[in-house]
Amino acid sequence: MNIPILGHSLCLFFPPQLTQLMTSENQTMVTEFLFSMFPQLQEGGLLLFIPLLLVYAFILTGNLMIFIVVQLDVALHTPMYFFISVLSFLEIWYTTTTIPKMLSSLVSEKKTISLTGCLLQMYFFHSLGITEGCVLTAMAIDRFIAICYPLRYPTIMTPKLCIQLTTGSCLCGFLLVLPEIAWIATLPFCGSNQIHQIFCDFTPVLRLACTDTSLVVIVDAIHAVEILASFLVIALSYLRIIMVILGMPSSESRRKAFSTCSAHLAVFLLFFGSVAVMYLRFSATYSVFWDTTIAVTFVVLAPFLNPIIYSLRNKDMKDAIGRLLSQQRGTRGAGR
Repeated sequence: MNIPILGHSLCLFFPPQLTQLMTSENQTMVTEFLFSMFPQLQEGGLLLFIPLLLVYAFILTGNLMIFIVVQLDVALHTPMYFFISVLSFLEIWYTTTTIPKMLSSLVSEKKTISLTGCLLQMYFFHSLGITEGCVLTAMAIDRFIAICYPLRYPTIMTPKLCIQLTTGSCLCGFLLVLPEIAWIATLPFCGSNQIHQIFCDFTPVLRLACTDTSLVVIVDAIHAVEILASFLVIALSYLRIIMVILGMPSSESRRKAFSTCSAHLAVFLLFFGSVAVMYLRFSATYSVFWDTTIAVTFVVLAPFLNPIIYSLRNKDMKDAIGRLLSQQRGTRGAGR
């Protein structure tokens, strides 16, 4: 029997959806995905493993140090440092959703991830990323009130409000992504299982689905509106802050205000700059090399720079770290 003629007859007598179901029955359903971008161990995987491991160790150590110092030092019990400690705590988990799997893929022969593991990685990666964006928005509002309305700042930015803003950020991050992940979990994957990226992300995974995924355009538009809304709130806040600072009569006041906001502005530009290049490309397409480079910047470089910006360039934080280390030395000395 002529198979092409049979296939053509099927298309005539059955609807396309049923035809697709019948022709895909003989295909094996995908239960795990393969990361095709990682080199083999003998092809340079170890050379990439060592620096990535050091970067990951620095990210964990730096952010954990910031979180502990803010919790222990009474001088840092302010709304600004509260939000910095929350951001550092989120960065620890944000990087942990991707980098450990990247490290194992660099040194193992089997560079795969299960379908469930892939969905969980996407969920926590994007949930924590959105939560960070919301926390950065709360930090911008905090600096806006502190500089533009200094007399009302203590009565507005209360500990209760800080906790409410943090809780709202977490709820926003972990609920917004849930419908999309639940929808992807229902899709059939029965073709290629090679993900052309260094971690599980929406677009690379949806390309492997053997069904119509045009609905993702609507979801992407919603996420784009969320990102742009946060960006506009933060950008307008800092624009107003800069105008107020420039209007200050004292150069010392201007210098102090700028030094306070410069770290927040740097993290804001780094975070939303990488987000924009990664997810607000619209119809633009990049080569596999540039896609991977952008992903490394987004997943590794930005979290690596955050502890440096918030600790090495912040006098209060450096002083607090110095006090904590000196207390530890004093405790050890007394124990001897």
